[in-house]
Amino acid sequence: MFISAGVDAKPGKKPGMPSYEVKVSISGKITDAASGEALQGASIYIPDAKTGAISDANGAYAIKNIAPGYYLIEVSSIGYTSITAHIKVEGNMQKDFALSPSVIENEGVTVTGVSTATKLKRTPTPVTIVNRSELTQATSTNLIDAISKTPGVSQLTTGPSISKPMIRGLGYNRVVVLNDGIRQEGQQWGDEHGIEIDEYSVNKVEVLKGPASLIYGSDAMAGVINILTNVPVPEGTIKGNIIGNYQTNNSMRGLGANIAGNKNGFNWNLYGSLKGAGDYKNKYDGKVFNSRYKEKNFGGYIGYNGSWGYSHLLLSSYNQEPGLIEGDRDELTGKFTRAVNENGTEVTEIASGDDYKGINPAIPRQRIEHFKIAADNRFNAGNGKLDLNIGYQNNKRKEFGNVLAPNDPDLFFDLNTFTYSLQYHLPQMSGWQTAIGVNGMQQSNKNKAEEVLIPEYSLFDIGSYIYIQKNFDRFTISGGVRYDSRAVHSKALTEDNETKFEAFNRSFSNVSGSAGISYEANKALTLKFNVARGFRAPAIAELGSNGAHEGTNRYEYGDQSLKSETSLQFDGGIDVNTTHVSLTASGFVNMIDNFIFYRKLESVFGGDSLVNADGEDIMAFKFSQAKAALYGGEFNIDIHPHPLDWLHFENTFSYVRGTFSKPIEGVKNIPFMPAARLITQLRGEFLKKGKTLSNLAISVELDNSFRQNEAFTAYNTETATPGYSLLNAGISTDIVKNRKKLFTLILTGNNLTDVAYQNHLSRLKYTDTNNVTGREGVFNMGRNFSFKVNIPLSF
Repeated sequence: MFISAGVDAKPGKKPGMPSYEVKVSISGKITDAASGEALQGASIYIPDAKTGAISDANGAYAIKNIAPGYYLIEVSSIGYTSITAHIKVEGNMQKDFALSPSVIENEGVTVTGVSTATKLKRTPTPVTIVNRSELTQATSTNLIDAISKTPGVSQLTTGPSISKPMIRGLGYNRVVVLNDGIRQEGQQWGDEHGIEIDEYSVNKVEVLKGPASLIYGSDAMAGVINILTNVPVPEGTIKGNIIGNYQTNNSMRGLGANIAGNKNGFNWNLYGSLKGAGDYKNKYDGKVFNSRYKEKNFGGYIGYNGSWGYSHLLLSSYNQEPGLIEGDRDELTGKFTRAVNENGTEVTEIASGDDYKGINPAIPRQRIEHFKIAADNRFNAGNGKLDLNIGYQNNKRKEFGNVLAPNDPDLFFDLNTFTYSLQYHLPQMSGWQTAIGVNGMQQSNKNKAEEVLIPEYSLFDIGSYIYIQKNFDRFTISGGVRYDSRAVHSKALTEDNETKFEAFNRSFSNVSGSAGISYEANKALTLKFNVARGFRAPAIAELGSNGAHEGTNRYEYGDQSLKSETSLQFDGGIDVNTTHVSLTASGFVNMIDNFIFYRKLESVFGGDSLVNADGEDIMAFKFSQAKAALYGGEFNIDIHPHPLDWLHFENTFSYVRGTFSKPIEGVKNIPFMPAARLITQLRGEFLKKGKTLSNLAISVELDNSFRQNEAFTAYNTETATPGYSLLNAGISTDIVKNRKKLFTLILTGNNLTDVAYQNHLSRLKYTDTNNVTGREGVFNMGRNFSFKVNIPLSF
């Protein structure tokens, strides 16, 4: 759909040419296509302009104070099929939209991996959107946990509070996380380093699966998780939200709130949250000592939207204190033990009674403070548009492990990052959309504690690219090319007259790109294909580490000669959307050169090389490289048969397999590959327009993780993991009075049969063996009920 509106030319302007000095508006009426009735509360939003409106009781809407130009407009309302339309605005424009009732949402708009807002159907790469409603419905302990049921997404966990995102089997520095356009940087090379973003503040998450180095540079080999927090509310409104959550298993209680306004172009948002949890439990381990955590976060933005563009200033502060689960046990009883200070001497005793109470973590623990300030801007520049996004982040990560000095950090990483992005959108020419850009970051890390794992370093990278997109009647082609350059300077360190770290300088450069096509064969069928080259420079831990890696029984040596990883990935997909069946399937093959992993060192005298660390001999490893390949795919089908349109039978399957080209110690399997997963859900949706109870939903779900036999067993890195099935259920409803939603109640139960299981990507799987039962490691969370209330506010 393409819509155009004209404007009277100013003196001196050629007729038909837009005047960029004037303010224009879009207004109209939103109705029900079946009945013709006005729709109140429908959302009309222009993502690129970051502005929108809500229809009133008469279905009328108006978006004012925007510049003439080309836009993608999105119109949506609960229970209706969304409409997305390309519009050319040259003057005040009148446009009505009629929405058709629908039992599913089969249209959406993405801003990830593209230069401008684009219909999901028109993107050649697979992108999944998780909206705020879906995040609210989820039972989770952190943000990554909340999106981990997304096809192709999994999480590497260290207890309930620490989750690292994995996309199609790749994680750590191979996934780029964005928050409101800013690349999140927080020592993501570490096993026990999660994502420092407030779960309750998020409005939407977009997950791009596949190399995205064209737009985002190094590290986006697996894909991008784009987290959108600060989205302006409609003009002329003040809105807010309060959410509260209690979970029974670990007594987790969370409270989040925000309030936002938009008046005459001046817009703002303010949010804050508190979260605390005790030790979780399962039927094999009982309560898991020191799995507790607490958080307190705040943030927001202030800005102005005008006909010249917009300018927003964003700020956030994330503070988390998680306990680190060591899983040490008493040899005779199998119970968890803890270290205590007994008259100035560290002794070990069995944890019991009050040791399992409260939310304040015991030793060892972490304290993470992540501060971020950023400016997000768009300016009209001639007939084009200029985006400027700059940000500063400070990540302070402290680890406390000494009960004799519990407030003195053993490790203290102080990471400072400055990111920048400049993108110019050329005027459209015959439907061709072209953007040229430059982005990168400057980063430095200091060690401020006695113990060090990585050297102090500074880093600077810069990349430039061109991205082109063309929409035809039924298909869209897009692609581009990029050049990156990164320089790393690592500082020397001497301890006790011995060299701990040698100074070194490395530089990395790469050419990457992508090309793809999306073809809408008809309204129900869309076919997609994309080929992309990805790039990742080695992380500082891979280049320069020299120390014992906490919780892994490894002493790791970096390798300063490592080369950049490069990948070539082919993606294909099919989307089918009919009245009663929705189907999405995608497959990929990813070939990686110089894949970085660690290998065991051999002693010059034969056998394993051992290093004495704190009085204990542990095996020595060094980072190495080899060719690797990954392949797999995702499949989702939602059946909602007529006349039972209220009934949904949904199945989601994800699979990935990764192998080295040559065996490592006789093993070809790549580590950290998630098990195949099938999620089957039966869901009923009732009372769409109920007077007291509305939007009632009842669901039953079976979450099946298959046995993972393809483990990287070399060097005792991984073991095979049995499969398991978790039975989940939920019920939610809106409480309504006088056609106004007062609040939403959500009750869910996870793992209802209290299955004792270990996820293949849980690091707790490799903690101490219980000598009483013979079971190795700590098991995941048992039965858990969640009670959640969400209260919308409007002034």
